[in-house]
Amino acid sequence: MLLPSQVFFENDDVERIVAETSEGSLGILPHRRDCVAALAPGILTYQEKNGSPAYLAVDEGVLAKVGTRVLVSVRRAVRGADLGQLHDAVKRQFLTRNDQERQVREALHKLESTFAGKLAEFSRER
Repeated sequence: MLLPSQVFFENDDVERIVAETSEGSLGILPHRRDCVAALAPGILTYQEKNGSPAYLAVDEGVLAKVGTRVLVSVRRAVRGADLGQLHDAVKRQFLTRNDQERQVREALHKLESTFAGKLAEFSRER
């Protein structure tokens, strides 16, 4: 799994994947046809051979299956051992980031408003 700034997760022992797309759930088994899908924010579930399911909360992104490789690229992702732990991690990370993004958007809006006002003032002086 690729994030904009790093490789978040890599595993060569995954047997199956279930991801949420804009069209619904998408299941991937080893011999599935190659495909590309737009991922919706949600839970990506994967299972290693002879293992129990593991969960990743993902933001929107893209999934591509080519041959035996599955590549996933999303803006944000959080891993959890179980759904309860994942829920807590999502609340901590995603909600904190959403608040930070809101603050940045507000600051940018103020900056744009100030710039527009100064530009209008400058135009009147000429």
